[in-house]
Amino acid sequence: MKRPKTMADIPESENVVLDEPEWRARRAAHEARVRRWTDPHQRRQSRGEKHPVLDFMFSYYSHRPARLRRWHPGPGVVLAGRGAREYLRWPAYSSCVDGIALDLGTLGPRVGTVRFVHDLLTATASRTPRLGCYGLHEWAMVYRQDAGSVRHAWPLRLGARGTDRVVESLPVHCTHFDAYRFFTPPARPLNTLRPSRPRQIELEQPGCLHANMDLFKWAYKLDPYVPSDLVADCFELAVELRALDMRASPYDLSALGYPPIPIETEQGRATYRRAQAAYTRRAAPLRARLIEVCRVLLGG
Repeated sequence: MKRPKTMADIPESENVVLDEPEWRARRAAHEARVRRWTDPHQRRQSRGEKHPVLDFMFSYYSHRPARLRRWHPGPGVVLAGRGAREYLRWPAYSSCVDGIALDLGTLGPRVGTVRFVHDLLTATASRTPRLGCYGLHEWAMVYRQDAGSVRHAWPLRLGARGTDRVVESLPVHCTHFDAYRFFTPPARPLNTLRPSRPRQIELEQPGCLHANMDLFKWAYKLDPYVPSDLVADCFELAVELRALDMRASPYDLSALGYPPIPIETEQGRATYRRAQAAYTRRAAPLRARLIEVCRVLLGG
C-alpha cells in the first residue's frame, strides 16, 4: 500500500470547500438525526432502565452517544470560515489554504486498523451472500441453560426445553466469530463452522446480520476519518438489524413493540430470509463506501 496522503499531497482541485453556513447546517442536521437514538438512551440510563434491543447499540458497540453526535466531514473536505478553527482541537485536523481539513498524515499507527478494515470488508464483499441462518445464534446463546442464566431478563417464547428443541432441529450455520463466541459450550459443536478471530477475514460473508451490523463498528473505529453521515447511515442500519435479530430470537419482546418472527415455523423462516436478503442489499453500498474511504486513507 502507498503511504497515507497529507493535505499537502492532495491537489486543491480534489478538495470540496464548504462555507461556514453550509458545514454548520450539515453538522446540525447530523446531530438532530442521531439524537432520536442517543437522547432516549441517555434518559433510560438516568432512570436505570434497560432495553434489550437498543442498549446493545451503546453497550456491545463502544461508540459513546457524545461521539456519535459529533460531526466530521471526512477526507477531502475543507471547512471554511473563522468558526472552523474549533476543529483544530482534534489532532487529526490542520490548516490548509482554504480553511481547516483532516490531515491524513496524522493516521500514524492507525494505518494498520485501516488496512485490516479494508481487507475484511473487501473480502466480505467478494463473496456470495449465505442466507438462511435464521438468527439461530441467539438461540445457541441460551441452549441448555437454566432460566436464571439467559442473557436477557425476558421470557423465552417456547420455554427452555422448546428453545433447545429448535436449536437441535435446524442446521446452525454461523459464520461470525463475535456471535459464535457467545454460544453455550453445548451449542458450539452444533455449528457447521468454527469461526475464530484469525479466520475472520476468511469467513465473514455479506449475508450475515452481524457482519452488516458491524459496518457501524468499522466506521466509528476510524473516527474522525470517516464522514459522519456514513457513520450515521451504518448506525441506522445496525439499529434495524438489531431489531430483526431480536424479533427472530427466542425471547418474547412483543411488549416492547417487537413482534416475534417465529423461525421455528416454515412461514417464520421465510419471513426472516426475505428480510435478511433485503438488508444484505442495503448493506452493500455502505460497505462499498467504507472500502472507498479506506482506499483514500491508505493513499490508494
